[in-house]
Amino acid sequence: MSVIAPQKSTPVSRPSADATHTVRLRTRLMRYRWLYLMLLPGLVYFAVFKYAPMYGVTLAFKDYVPFLGWNESPWVGTEHFERLFTSPDFPRILGNTLFLAFLHIVIVFPAPIVVALMLNEVRRSILKRMIQTTIYIPHFLSWTIVASLTYLLFALGDGPVTVLAENLFGSSFAFLTDPEWFRPLIIFQTLWKTTGWGTIIYLAALAGVDASLYEAARIDGANRFQQMWHITLPAIRSTIVIMLILTSSNLMDTGFEQIYLMTNSLNRDVAEVFDTYVYFTGIAQGQYSYSTAIGLFKGVVGLILVFGTNWLAKRFKQSTLF
Repeated sequence: MSVIAPQKSTPVSRPSADATHTVRLRTRLMRYRWLYLMLLPGLVYFAVFKYAPMYGVTLAFKDYVPFLGWNESPWVGTEHFERLFTSPDFPRILGNTLFLAFLHIVIVFPAPIVVALMLNEVRRSILKRMIQTTIYIPHFLSWTIVASLTYLLFALGDGPVTVLAENLFGSSFAFLTDPEWFRPLIIFQTLWKTTGWGTIIYLAALAGVDASLYEAARIDGANRFQQMWHITLPAIRSTIVIMLILTSSNLMDTGFEQIYLMTNSLNRDVAEVFDTYVYFTGIAQGQYSYSTAIGLFKGVVGLILVFGTNWLAKRFKQSTLF
């Protein structure tokens, strides 16, 4: 009697994890190829205009000489940073920049939130759209026009606001040259120009609030303020936190054009910030390496502020960027 030997089963080869991941990635790319194609111009823009120029940061560690060129200019290490931190102008410029940044956080940042909450309470759609259009218009004006209007309104002697203030209080006001009035004018300009446009994000967030929550609150006897405090604000809290994180990255950027146009010889002590200091000391005098070092210092501070505020938001269990 013959015995049939059992046949050995051939093991089935399974694709490796890397091969599976590659197939899935290729499938996803083919499925959404048109979306990725639309994303390509944005990636090219950031690569060319944002990441490629970062090579210029090396200029902060060199003594740049135009005749020698970029690569042949000698390395000087942290000499420009030491010059910045030991300069007698550094405490004054840092103080002016931080004070304006503080005013932006305390006054300018909450303004769009307040306006959006107020517009959300307007029930007449026609009136609401008229108000929105009116407060959006200043956003489309350049800072040159804003500064020109400020000079016309607050001019010494014949400015309408100056004349009105002198008639009301019986004393003269030098709004444009008095150092004490420089920061209020800057904040007033920023509020007038940016508040309306900033409300768009918060109004979009408010549009997503479930209307049934307000109906339930009204049944429970909640008034308008209680509805806003317990429903509206918690609903847009994540948006507020994200915008705060993004705003923190620009605290050192107080706006060169606006500050430059409003600066004169009489208010320069309180008006000069890092942006104008880079222009007058670095670029106007040809000290390109020194101005690059100042810009790198601002960038590092902004990066620290972004990671710091993001970490604080995460600690308090709020929405974060990453």
